[in-house]
Amino acid sequence: MNLQQIKFVCAVVESGFSVSEAAVACYTAQPVVSKHIKTLEDELGLKIFERRGKRFTGLTQAGEEAYAIAKRLNGDASSLKALASDMSNAKEGVLTIATTHTQARYVLPRVVTQFGAKYPGVKLKLKQGNPKQCADWVAGSEADLAIATEALSLDPLLVTLPCYRWNRCVIAPPKHPLAKEKVLSIEALSKYPLITYDTAFTGRSQVDRAFASAGFTPNVALTALDSDVIKTYVRLNVGVGILAEMAYEPKVDADLKRMDASHLFAPSITRVGLRRNAFLRRFAYDFIVMFAPSLKRTEIEEAVFAKA
Repeated sequence: MNLQQIKFVCAVVESGFSVSEAAVACYTAQPVVSKHIKTLEDELGLKIFERRGKRFTGLTQAGEEAYAIAKRLNGDASSLKALASDMSNAKEGVLTIATTHTQARYVLPRVVTQFGAKYPGVKLKLKQGNPKQCADWVAGSEADLAIATEALSLDPLLVTLPCYRWNRCVIAPPKHPLAKEKVLSIEALSKYPLITYDTAFTGRSQVDRAFASAGFTPNVALTALDSDVIKTYVRLNVGVGILAEMAYEPKVDADLKRMDASHLFAPSITRVGLRRNAFLRRFAYDFIVMFAPSLKRTEIEEAVFAKA
């Protein structure tokens, strides 16, 4: 057994069981991936993957357990590399951050600028996806940390720490009937088509829960993966937008009426997600503290290395 085999198992699962995509991600050829996985299965005496012909279609029951172990092993190998790099050159390297569009577009620019000034020798990489994807990338050591709302805490391989609370606003064209409401209500919102985030994104569950509690069903005309798309279709009069409050920019979005909705929906919490027991380079800790000044390095380390 070797780390290359472990890496290939993780890559195949994370590529949706596509051996060809896993090979591209690992900078090798498809037959090499298939051969290494077959050798590992033979050595262990168990089948990790379900197959249909030569195609992988999923994980076996034993494969589920094997994949969980493989992710931990792959992560530990990444930690060893990070430790060596930190000892040899603490101010150079690569920091990969998995995050959502809203965080990348509206919250992170300030932090990225601050971080770049302190660590000009560190290359930042942003991987954008939904919260579940962000969690998977960190758990699989494809990213060093994740910044997102919800879902991160569902992955048992991750530890998450709260960064800040936020809520939502409602946006509509200035002449929309809702713009005349002194105080918005769920009942008033239920009368109009709504444009909001996809169910995998940015606290959408809080919106659905608020409508259900009030006894109404939201008329969701369109769901989107990012805030800019929501604003685009509000401008086209497709519906009223329910938006993360930080995504409304007064100067840029002056053509849209912003209405406070913090009294309608429970606040959401943006969290940073880290792989349990993972070694983090010093500049990674600095990035987290720049993003969430309420967190301290000692607090982060205690959480990462706490016994489950």
